[in-house]
Amino acid sequence: MESTERNRLVIIGASGHGKVVAYIAGLNGYSDIVFLDNNPAIRECAGYPVLGPDTMTDELYGDVFVAVGNASVRKMLMEKYQHRSFPVLVHPSAVIAEGVNIGNGSVIMPGVIINPDVLIGKGCIMNTSSSVDHDCTVGEYCHISVGAHLAGTIVLGDNCWIGAGATVSNNISICSNVVIGAGAVVVEDVKAAGTYIGVPAKSVGRPVL
Repeated sequence: MESTERNRLVIIGASGHGKVVAYIAGLNGYSDIVFLDNNPAIRECAGYPVLGPDTMTDELYGDVFVAVGNASVRKMLMEKYQHRSFPVLVHPSAVIAEGVNIGNGSVIMPGVIINPDVLIGKGCIMNTSSSVDHDCTVGEYCHISVGAHLAGTIVLGDNCWIGAGATVSNNISICSNVVIGAGAVVVEDVKAAGTYIGVPAKSVGRPVL
């Protein structure tokens, strides 16, 4: 039982994101993977069983991973089950330098590059082929989307979404609860919560996180 428990991962969220999380979890040595999802119509995900709703979490042994894209929901579930163990899942192709600290419940996807002395908060998604350069601080429950890039010495607040292919220039601070649209380029500090798009990125209203 002890050996099985070490190798079980309970993934909350049977979605496309959940499929990638399960794939990386398998590469990280988890041999017993199960899903929980609140949609009763979903019976399996990526070939793994969906056992029931997330309210079952405390009935199941093993580590827990919240594979939900919405930052607010991800935060709520991680706080609800904070007494459980949330692993950091890292794809083998990711390049992670010395001096990098990654918070529990974060996933590092294929092709990610994280350079020295970066701090990444808990519950973050570092998506495929994104990069974070030296001396950056990424807050909790952030999502750095596919092909997005943070240059050096950036401070990113909590609950931020950096869209696919977006770029944040070096020495920039971005406050919490900010969405940077796909392909946007941020060249100055972002001091107010909201959604920013374009080149250079400009505010277009409140974020949806």
